[in-house]
Amino acid sequence: MKRVSIEPREHWKHKVEETGLLFFETPEGPWWDESAYYEFDSEEIDELDAAAEELHELCLRAVQHVIDHNRFEELAIPPPAIPLIRESWEKREPSLYGRFDFAYDGANPPKMLEYNADTPTSLLEAAVTQWFWLQELFPQADQFNSIHEKLEAGWRHFARLKREGGKIHFCCVSDHLEDLVTVTYLQDTAQSQGFLTDRILMEEIGWDYRSHRFADLHNITIENIFKLYPWEWILDEQFGPHVLETYTDMCWIEPIWKMILSNKGILPILWELNPEHPNLLEAYMDTPRSMKNYVRKPKLSREGANISIFHEGREIHTPGTYGEGGYVCQALADIPCFDGNRPVFGCWIVDGQSAGLGIRETSGPVTFGNDRFVPHLFR
Repeated sequence: MKRVSIEPREHWKHKVEETGLLFFETPEGPWWDESAYYEFDSEEIDELDAAAEELHELCLRAVQHVIDHNRFEELAIPPPAIPLIRESWEKREPSLYGRFDFAYDGANPPKMLEYNADTPTSLLEAAVTQWFWLQELFPQADQFNSIHEKLEAGWRHFARLKREGGKIHFCCVSDHLEDLVTVTYLQDTAQSQGFLTDRILMEEIGWDYRSHRFADLHNITIENIFKLYPWEWILDEQFGPHVLETYTDMCWIEPIWKMILSNKGILPILWELNPEHPNLLEAYMDTPRSMKNYVRKPKLSREGANISIFHEGREIHTPGTYGEGGYVCQALADIPCFDGNRPVFGCWIVDGQSAGLGIRETSGPVTFGNDRFVPHLFR
């Protein structure tokens, strides 16, 4: 594994926009960064692929364990949601996608940092934009990337919606372009499989008190919804009780049982159930126990907020507004540094299978929401 510097393509911004990626810079710097790429050999890709497959199975077993042993309180899951989580899991309501974030140096096994199981982004970049970059510059090389094909195949689990003529509403918030790009891309994959779709902002969804249903701006009932919006946020809002009341009347993507996996409280449970597993980092609820070098993370947080790193007697803290649901402590991962750049490897699970890789890198110890996406290849 190595990081290779390269000259960006001529007119690269236009080419990136043509793939549907409408933003390539943030106030902090580049978002899409093709001034470098990561190169792997096939054995390293196989190792990442196998780790994602293995951990996905371990996560599904952990969901069953949480349900069987009623460990919802440890995950700060509100009691009114528990019966629906149980029912959703028993029905095996289908999941479309998720993303593991790994630390990996090419020499030691990949280590799971967390599982973005409910609202992962950087999807279009991984599935499409870096693929076109590869085809133009390195057509003889390969890429760990079957994301698009598996997304299209994954919609087969929702075939009854198509048979019934139901429309899928794709939803996100208005102030986040990355979310809008992700939702638009997923909407396109559904349309390619013959589904009726529409897009609406979360803040535009209405509640009809007379018919006891959610509706869009045209007063059309929302029967099926893909929401790029965390379950814990939904349930904490004014209309959260109505979501629980009507949950079984709608199809939700991702389903509510994903609340168990999108919570960092699953990390200590995975370690408890699979101690010393080569792809897991030691982790505990609330306390580091005997660990000296570790990371303290809120169970419910995003984009590097409210992280505390304890290393060799020094402490680093990131700001944020999370932490009400409690914390987990996880052993500090050894993230390699390439000329001041620290990559995190996002391995996608699509339709229940390992599907591809997207790499985010930063110059600091914590990966934030605006840190850059860098393409990859293998030979």
